[in-house]
Amino acid sequence: MDVSHAVLTGVAVLAGLLLGPLLARSTVRLAARDDAATPSRARVALTAVLTAGLLAAAVLLGGPRPATAALAWAAGAAVVLAGVDLAAHRLPDRVLLPAAAVCGAALLVDAALLGTWPALVRALVAGAAALVLSGAARLAGPAALGFGDVKLLGLLGLVLGWSGWGVLLAGVFLGLLTGGLVSLALVATRRAGWRSTVPFGPPLLAGAVLALALGGVPPT
Repeated sequence: MDVSHAVLTGVAVLAGLLLGPLLARSTVRLAARDDAATPSRARVALTAVLTAGLLAAAVLLGGPRPATAALAWAAGAAVVLAGVDLAAHRLPDRVLLPAAAVCGAALLVDAALLGTWPALVRALVAGAAALVLSGAARLAGPAALGFGDVKLLGLLGLVLGWSGWGVLLAGVFLGLLTGGLVSLALVATRRAGWRSTVPFGPPLLAGAVLALALGGVPPT
């Protein structure tokens, strides 16, 4: 790791720790739909650690380039989305839509400055394809996916598709696998039944993180 990467990584960790209380507060307020709700100290600490780790990973993966801003913003949004979905089975537009806009803008700037136009086109096509296919799955089986899941898959298609089709497919597969394993574990421990609704957002986000960690080398 060169000096610039080391400095950026340190800044990312510090930013994550500082953002932890803000993201934790946003999570509990969005989940409870109560602007006065406050997070516990444990939630603040966990959110700070997760955010710091994900931001550092984004910097290590992307380096000093505009596309890293997309990865970093998506990481922060993922922490909030996972927390809200676990608590309230919702993926709020107030997080999803700005994340999609910021990620798209950052990837556009990356293409304009570094010439990564093929990656940008692939990301847009992947995001649109994920949105359409998951929307069709939602219409075919409303119990399987919520509208929030559809929008999240569109966002993940944009972010993962930029790194490559293989990364996107791996992210979706790992997300489905993680969701299936979690559901089986809950049923096996009698914490849920076969007909219970299990939040789908956190497994999808976990699959995306794993896919990026395993093969998300940004286009040059």
